[in-house]
Amino acid sequence: MPSPLLETKLRIPRGRRRLVARPRLIERLSRAAESALTLVSAPAGFGKTTLLTEWLASAPAEGPTVAWLSLDQRDNDPTLFWTYFVTALKTAAPGVGAGALSLLQSSQSPIEQVLGSLLNDLDALTIDVVLVLDDYHLIEARDVQDGLAFLLGHLLPQLHLVIAGRADPALPLARLRARGQLVEIRAADLRFARDEAAAYLNQVMGLVLTAQDVAALEGRTEGWIAALQLAALSMQGRDDAAAFIAGFAGDDRYIVDYLAEEVLQRQPRHVKDFLLQTSILDRLSGPLCDAVTGQGSGKARLAALDRANLFLVPLDDRRQWYRYHQLFADVLRAHLLDEQPNDVPALHRRASIWYEQNDDPSEAIGHALAAKDFERAANLVELAIPAMRRSRREAALYGWLKALPDQVIGQRPVLSVGYAGALLAVGELGDVEGRLQDAERWLDAPTGVGDRSQALPAEMVVVDDAELSRLPGSIALYRAAQSLARGDEIATVTHAWRAIELSAEDHLIRAAAAGLLGLAFWAGGDLEAGHRAYTDCMAGLRQVGYVADTFGCAIALADIRLAQGRIGDALRTYEQTLELSLQQRAPEQDGSVLRGTADMYVGMAELHRERDDLPAALQYLLRSKELGEYTGLPQNPYRWRVAMARLRQSEADLDGALDLLNEAERLYVSDFFPNVRPVPALRARVWVAQGRLTEALSWARERGLSADDDLSYLSEFEHITLAKVLLGRYIAERAEHSLHEATLLLERLLEAAVEGGRTGSVIEILVLQALAQLSDGDVPAALASLKHALTLAEPEGYVRVFVDEGPPMASLLGLAAKNGIAPRYVRRLLAAVIKTEHSAPVDQRLIEPLSERELDVLRLLGTDLDGPEIARELIVSLNTVRTHTKNIYAKLGVNNRRAAVRRAKELDLLSRNHDR
Repeated sequence: MPSPLLETKLRIPRGRRRLVARPRLIERLSRAAESALTLVSAPAGFGKTTLLTEWLASAPAEGPTVAWLSLDQRDNDPTLFWTYFVTALKTAAPGVGAGALSLLQSSQSPIEQVLGSLLNDLDALTIDVVLVLDDYHLIEARDVQDGLAFLLGHLLPQLHLVIAGRADPALPLARLRARGQLVEIRAADLRFARDEAAAYLNQVMGLVLTAQDVAALEGRTEGWIAALQLAALSMQGRDDAAAFIAGFAGDDRYIVDYLAEEVLQRQPRHVKDFLLQTSILDRLSGPLCDAVTGQGSGKARLAALDRANLFLVPLDDRRQWYRYHQLFADVLRAHLLDEQPNDVPALHRRASIWYEQNDDPSEAIGHALAAKDFERAANLVELAIPAMRRSRREAALYGWLKALPDQVIGQRPVLSVGYAGALLAVGELGDVEGRLQDAERWLDAPTGVGDRSQALPAEMVVVDDAELSRLPGSIALYRAAQSLARGDEIATVTHAWRAIELSAEDHLIRAAAAGLLGLAFWAGGDLEAGHRAYTDCMAGLRQVGYVADTFGCAIALADIRLAQGRIGDALRTYEQTLELSLQQRAPEQDGSVLRGTADMYVGMAELHRERDDLPAALQYLLRSKELGEYTGLPQNPYRWRVAMARLRQSEADLDGALDLLNEAERLYVSDFFPNVRPVPALRARVWVAQGRLTEALSWARERGLSADDDLSYLSEFEHITLAKVLLGRYIAERAEHSLHEATLLLERLLEAAVEGGRTGSVIEILVLQALAQLSDGDVPAALASLKHALTLAEPEGYVRVFVDEGPPMASLLGLAAKNGIAPRYVRRLLAAVIKTEHSAPVDQRLIEPLSERELDVLRLLGTDLDGPEIARELIVSLNTVRTHTKNIYAKLGVNNRRAAVRRAKELDLLSRNHDR
């Protein structure tokens, strides 16, 4: 199981009783609450943490609330880092981060979604929070760095980050500096000045040095606090301080070695042994030290070291956990390797055993690897695989497996398959097949050994028999997933069926394989086969109690039915999944909302929008948002914005639709689902509706689309969009060749869609075909195509596919009404056309009129709402509101909010009833 969080990492270190006052630095730190980032960057031993604790201890009670996180090497695991990050914030603001933690714990969510949920919580705060990240130089993982850069790029004014470390972080410091959002404290600032060095040496450390001695030592150390501390310890009890200082020279590394030797040599043998042996530990407690040293009284020894000021830092108020000053720990470890090199593996092995017995598998594995006890480490990793897989910590699993020799992994089929799964999870496909073949050699061998080369081990090793029994099905499943990732649908189907055949009693593997089959069939355009496979997947997941995972199946099933033109079936899929999830929810989940629930409401909103029930669509989208992003699957932020954009488009708010589509594109994260309606194509459709044909044609060129392309289901939406663009160009420019190209393309698209049973596409293609025929003056053909579309669409209640085509469709529907074609249905469509036309922008008497969304923002500028509140009201980002506000000011010829509202009243822009 995943290791529990260490609460000591979240506690502000205790400050020392006697410190050198540093008012100039405290004053600079006080500006942290005015900036996005405060950086305290200097080499080891410059007093970064001490300064921060002094600053926090002296901060006024009415200042910002403070959270603290001490980082270590394990935090390079992105899931662990962000879990600690959010948990630290919750210590300062308890109402923050519940959704983000749920996302981190329940699935492999994109970090942008996790941070988006966190930022939404922070936006609701009425207090300022300062979060200190100490020892950030230990964070090297690019994923973590990128995530923090994303957070800084979207940081709200309520949160202020303070980063302390030995090197500059890989963050956009130049941009923050240029914007005045960065406060910096560096080595030159942290070095003790001569008066500070004198106060430290004589008052804090109890020496009696002359001004000349202080000046000499300060000059030799260049104000480096750690070196001054080590020197002071070495001089305690000496009568020849001046001689000591005179002989004190060398670069930093030699200074540290020299002073550490002086300090260590003055300690009793048993103290020195304790220091060296426990230096392998990142954190120390009495029982852990006893286990590592093989002696007792570890708690008393730690307390004595603390009192002696021997670079021991308490990590909690009860003084149960400590750590060595990192610089001192480095020196101790170097001396341990010099003096007791043969003891190091045994020390790590004892630490590993203690951590295993105390339910911390991560630390147990780390120390086993440090001991180079690869057999022990392999055993621990194999036992940890199921829990790591469930908690989506494949990145950490991958790191452990990389550290094991291939020979050790090669004789363990469970580890080989686990390695393959970890490689797939982190996107490293190259070695997946090799790892699977390593495991298969053992499984295929009649004696359990198989025909392996002499260089490989002679015996198979297994410590998790349950995982061993699942391997044949797991191997086939991973091969199917690998094939799907590479776009090989035939191989995906072959391996997925093999996984099902090999896993008669393993319903989870069978369900996962059925899901992969569904994805392959869906991407290939075989919708009915895809629907059958996904139905099997959903049933299998319900059987093993994976209720939350059925929501993803519901999205696929409903989307397939929508492509088939079966809106009613798609709606029932969402409704039944919601109902069954409530019935099958585990007792411990009573009262909670399962992850994926929000996606069901988004799906239902899109279906109600197509049926022109726009109020219901809006309510479903608002319900999804109220539930919170942590109740949605990883793609929900993207899907939600696409659905809201299409709703805005149906309301004739084309600018608002574009804003939301741009946000959706930024949030899109690729998954195994086929991207059959890509955002750029949706955006091109809005451009056509706006008459922005240049942008729409540029999109088609960038995508390399033409009317002569080979057609496929995956590109069908884009090619239908291309037909829209070509028709728009003909209407605007009377370009005959565009009409001809559109007509030929629509004929081919119609044939392919009919053959594939994609009635949803057939209806839209017939609508466009009718408009093309009307444009060409062939009214009878246009009415025939429209009648065919109406016949298919009426039973399912389609509306917007007709109405969103605007005035040309209104004219054609008028002709249909005169000719008695589907009179009742046509009257309903014409009523929807009239309602949409009434939503068109008003005449504003401006040279450059305000867009519909700019009018929305303008009306809210006339209220008491601030910027973030306006953004929440309109369900857009704060940056979007700022952009619209800037445009409003420019168009109205004003430069502030009050003037904008006054000018709007003069132009009667605020009086129009704009309720949706």
